[in-house]
Amino acid sequence: MTTEASSSSPSASPSHPVPTRRVSSRIGAIAPSATLAVDAKAKALKAAGRPVIGFGAGEPDFPTPDYVVEAAARACHDTVNHRYTPAGGLPELKEAIAAATLRDGGYEVAPSDVLVTNGGKQAVYEAFATLVDPGDEVILPAPYWTTYPETIALAGGVPVEVFAGPEQDYLVTVDQLEAARTPATKALLLCSPSNPTGAVYSPEQIEAIGRWALEHGVWVVTDEIYQHLVYDDAVFTPILRAVPELADQTVVLNGVAKTYAMTGWRVGWLTGPTDVVKAATNLQSHLTSNVANVSQRAAIAALTGPLDVVERMREAFDRRRRTIVAALDAIPGVQCPTPKGAFYVYPSVRDLLGREIDGERPTTSAELAELVLARAEVAVVPGEAFGPSGYLRLSYALGDDALVEGVTRLAELLGRAR
Repeated sequence: MTTEASSSSPSASPSHPVPTRRVSSRIGAIAPSATLAVDAKAKALKAAGRPVIGFGAGEPDFPTPDYVVEAAARACHDTVNHRYTPAGGLPELKEAIAAATLRDGGYEVAPSDVLVTNGGKQAVYEAFATLVDPGDEVILPAPYWTTYPETIALAGGVPVEVFAGPEQDYLVTVDQLEAARTPATKALLLCSPSNPTGAVYSPEQIEAIGRWALEHGVWVVTDEIYQHLVYDDAVFTPILRAVPELADQTVVLNGVAKTYAMTGWRVGWLTGPTDVVKAATNLQSHLTSNVANVSQRAAIAALTGPLDVVERMREAFDRRRRTIVAALDAIPGVQCPTPKGAFYVYPSVRDLLGREIDGERPTTSAELAELVLARAEVAVVPGEAFGPSGYLRLSYALGDDALVEGVTRLAELLGRAR
């Protein structure tokens, strides 16, 4: 156990000075996950008996499908799963990922070019740690998932934010990307369907971005974890199906968490060029070694099983999406573009900032989120976690009744703004 040294301790003497920095500057600069912090606060308040409704966590409220759980239970009794396995993933799972990529994405990837990771976050970290050198710039469309800039910075890279507001449906243009490109640009982060906005790029937009990246030698790190969650006329378009020539400079991130309600199982993956995947696998061999074998067996069952349960979840999310958009748009001062994917809404609350609400006058979306939690007992994530202030993210991956109750409370509170 480490304790603070007293002035009489030898470690505090001139010959044994106390280190001035206890935590490295690299790790000390990392901000905590705002989404997990909001979710933890909401759960703590609920545990204390408060009727808090949480819109913070980005995870399905459905249980993991039975056939996946049963596969995991069988795996627990198979002693082969009680031992170390290859750091890069079970061969059977890598084959299942390759097959699912062809089935759902429409392009081929070799099983040897798959790295199975401990959830999607590890895939994000390892992608940037493998690609980025100190000083390399990564273009980061905003609003962005809160983990992206932290992992870029941890790798020594420089996040270059390119903001697209609700006026352009939170979709950046090629002209914006080109304006942000410099000789130091190494990569572009692409997330469609998007966390936190639910925006989905059209096939034409994806192809244009891919052609731009190909022309300028910019790597693309594309997060496709919400690929099965699209609505209305939106189409999920993998960038490697739109621009196959980009394969040698693209890393694809994915996982089972969102599609199969498996956030707690911690299975993600990345695919990419052979040399990049090999280097990332070497990193993982020292970082964590293999993903838990039982979770990998469960992921095999998910990827090789039927998609009807996935479709039922998508239909429920679609119903909730329509409900929450209508409710939020009816609140004066709130502008809520209709998301075409994932399970988030990202309303603008810029018109509410600076106005009096229950005796308070919040000037940032962070202050507004605190007020909403205190007065309405509703947990939302402020826009500061994802880019500029003036926005809130709400996940509609919660039960229908809780969703209606939560937005009703929100409307009652915000409706008192003056």
